Amino acid sequence: MGVADGGLAAAHHRPVRTFHPRGGALGPRRRAALGRLPELGFAVADPTAPPPLTPDGVLDRAALFGRVAPLVVEIGTGMGEAVRAMAAADPARDYLACEVHVPGVATLLGDLAAGGPTNVRVACGDALELLDRWVPPGTLDAIHAFFPDPWPKTRHHKRRLLRPDRLAFLASRLAPGGTLHVATDWAPYAEEARDAVDAEPLLVNPHGGFAPRPAHRPVTRFEERARAEGRPTFDLVAVRR
Repeated sequence: MGVADGGLAAAHHRPVRTFHPRGGALGPRRRAALGRLPELGFAVADPTAPPPLTPDGVLDRAALFGRVAPLVVEIGTGMGEAVRAMAAADPARDYLACEVHVPGVATLLGDLAAGGPTNVRVACGDALELLDRWVPPGTLDAIHAFFPDPWPKTRHHKRRLLRPDRLAFLASRLAPGGTLHVATDWAPYAEEARDAVDAEPLLVNPHGGFAPRPAHRPVTRFEERARAEGRPTFDLVAVRR
């Protein structure tokens, strides 16, 4: 069951995954980098690298980051380019980068170990499970989801991260005044997410629609590909009431 409330675990006995697990070859450098996970983060579902928890069973941010600061959770970090750049430019906040694909986790761990920003930690596994189990409602400064899988086939729409039930859950984890920032290059998904934000009582859209592209969001490789293929990018920013 989720922290302090039922969360997603109470609503769905067998939650539908918002991601498709993929394999990937790991060379010696990435395998070595994965060995830094207990130092620079944790695994969501692997008991050999558990998260640090407080006595009441919530994520121990002081143990994880060495301080307590406003926390940003990024869902779907990929290889970590965006989170490293944003954290480096935003040292007053801490960033928890959540990624399910091991090659991306290994790449980010290697970059952090080689001198990346010190306010980033890595969570290997399902971000929704992490938020449900160990992050109490009303405690996050921001949630970022940049270019989540659009699941374009109709039969797969139930897997989308930004469906109304999951959006309500994400909103519940934000502190009042906290922000949800989404970017996607898939227009139908962007419109669906905008409509879900407009219908969510916990959120307000200060732009009344899509936001201007924020200068502080780095251009990711997904965005570069979208530009090359002629697809516009949509930014959606919502604030917790």
